[in-house]
This record gives sequence, structure tokens and C-alpha cells, in this order.
Amino acid sequence: MSVSHITTHVLDTGSGKPAAGVPVTLQMLDGERWVRIAEGATDADGRVKQLGPDRLPSGTYRLAFDTGEYFAASGTESFFPEVAITFGVVESEAHYHVPLLLSPFAYSTYRGS
Repeated sequence: MSVSHITTHVLDTGSGKPAAGVPVTLQMLDGERWVRIAEGATDADGRVKQLGPDRLPSGTYRLAFDTGEYFAASGTESFFPEVAITFGVVESEAHYHVPLLLSPFAYSTYRGS
């Protein structure tokens, strides 16, 4: 099985565990509007391995994480109902891994490998 061009991994740093069940949407900027390319949810290990096609054209993309739904499911108060990470894709690059480190009142991200 091939891996999609974009993957993500969400870790709940507040609990010290992978964040399972976080809804994630991959979008591409088309002119002035965002177009949905794919959607999924994190697995038990906090990963989305298949999110969109094997290859994407160069452009500006965004991963939108429904963090409000994730925290509400556990009855946890949180500040950010959504985390949107916008990044550029160069078609010649084989793979983009965009992790999210998440807690109820903070988040961080980086370009993974």
C-alpha cells in the first residue's frame, strides 16, 4: 500500500497519548477559496496515513483539525475549536508529514519526516 503525499500524526501532550479520533480535512487553496481534497480521522495511534492522493500539484494546502470535537468527546474544556495548519507543497517532494502536538490550551507543529 502506498502512502499519500500528505500524512499527519496528532499527539495529545496534555494526556501524553496519541490523539485518536480527531477529524482532519485536507484542503487546497484555489484562487481565493479553499477546496476540500480529502478528509479522515486519526487512528488509535493518532495517525492519518491515507489523506488524499499519492501526488499533489505544487500549491498552498491546509490541514484543518477539529480539535473542539476531539476534546468535547472526553469532556475536556479547550480554547481552540479548530487548528488549521497552512503550508506549501512542491510537487517534486515525495512526502509531507505534518505533525500536531496538542493540549487543551496550546498547540505546535513542525515539518516531520
